[in-house]
Amino acid sequence: MTLRRLALASAAVLTLATPAFAQTPIDPLDARDARRLDRMEQVMRELRSIVFQGRDSGKPVVVQPAETDYQLQELTRRIADLEQALTRVNGQLETTSHDLEQAKRDTEALKRDNKALTDRLGGVEQRQAAPAPEGPAPDLAGGATVAAGPAPTASEAFTAARQLMLSGDYTGAEGAFRDYVDRYDDSAKAPEARYWLGKTLSARAAHADAAQAYIGAIRGWPATSWAPDATVELARALVALKKPADACQILGEFDRRYPKAAAAVKGRAAAARTQAKCAA
Repeated sequence: MTLRRLALASAAVLTLATPAFAQTPIDPLDARDARRLDRMEQVMRELRSIVFQGRDSGKPVVVQPAETDYQLQELTRRIADLEQALTRVNGQLETTSHDLEQAKRDTEALKRDNKALTDRLGGVEQRQAAPAPEGPAPDLAGGATVAAGPAPTASEAFTAARQLMLSGDYTGAEGAFRDYVDRYDDSAKAPEARYWLGKTLSARAAHADAAQAYIGAIRGWPATSWAPDATVELARALVALKKPADACQILGEFDRRYPKAAAAVKGRAAAARTQAKCAA
């Protein structure tokens, strides 16, 4: 029996038991109580339906807490934050991938440029190659007979050739440096000996031989004190040989390889660039 029916039955009993009260008008408060009873009956019906449903299905009845909506909203916000973070990470990865690809392309381009320059330098060397003069090479004394004795060490031979150069004996210095290159071509001083040999040849306007010597000196573009000057001297020799295009290529490499060269060397490079009419 529902609460409403109980209330109605109670009212009927009271009416039968006390006739005098049956004629009394219903108080407005009784109407409000009746509405409250209706709401309570509705709640009871809903609860009964939930209990019966749980009993029939065999599953426990779960009543969700009142904060479920808040939890769902919080979960939605966190998912949105994660999506934004993933978007930022993807953007950063794309930028990094692009930078790596660009660096790879730059490296490949630099390798190609270096190979092309090496090939050009080799071509210049081949064009400047001249057959070796026949007959015995001059000795350290410029053709005089040298008494037999123990062969000088590489250091001693280089020092002797250098002294001849400093004294102004370019012919003797040329022979001494040629002899050094022939004897000690695998020594650490061999490139510098080729540089000084080129100097002696330039002093007597033997530009083709001088260019050959300078090319051997700067092969590998060494970071030495004399290498910038050897590069400029090679360009000047090429200008004298009427090969301005080759000279401009060498001068362009000079600017890139030796940006900290001495001011005097840079001045001679600028003059050679003007003579070769290199593009700005």
